Amino acid sequence: MTTKTTTTEQHAATTTERDDLLAMLGKNRHFLRFTTRDLTDEQARLRTTASELTLGGLIKHVTAVEANWADFIVNGPAQSSNAADMTAEDFEKWSDGFRLLPDETLAGVLADYAEVARRTDELVATLPDLGATQPLPAAPWFEPGARWSARHALMHIIAETAQHAGHADIIRESLDGAKTMG
Repeated sequence: MTTKTTTTEQHAATTTERDDLLAMLGKNRHFLRFTTRDLTDEQARLRTTASELTLGGLIKHVTAVEANWADFIVNGPAQSSNAADMTAEDFEKWSDGFRLLPDETLAGVLADYAEVARRTDELVATLPDLGATQPLPAAPWFEPGARWSARHALMHIIAETAQHAGHADIIRESLDGAKTMG
């Protein structure tokens, strides 16, 4: 008697946790990048909602978030400055991370994102232990003394990417009616 193997069983037998993390991250990255298809740099700079967010700014932000969390996995928390200690110049520089600046191009920030994605994918594939932990930085939104595993940080990257892909879809639809996911 022959038994038929289901697609779910085949998937479970042929993928690892790392494969699943990379597949989910890749899917969400695709949705985010896809929102910028066929746009000019000027369109990528436009605010189309009540939010300050733009498509180019979202790509920059997600790139920085992914790079920072991948660095956290390897090196632990970065030295962070207290927001209360930020000068107006510091705040402006931080805010620039959410905008496509006049000397930046959409193609350039997408290339930066691709490079960060490549490095993160390599990290996921080669990291000795997804359960290894690092202490979280001191911040009001983290429990004092808490630690995150590499796995948790990767799931956070996936969640951030998915959330911002949704934001990007709304911004793009408001820009010219194009939809990414619907």
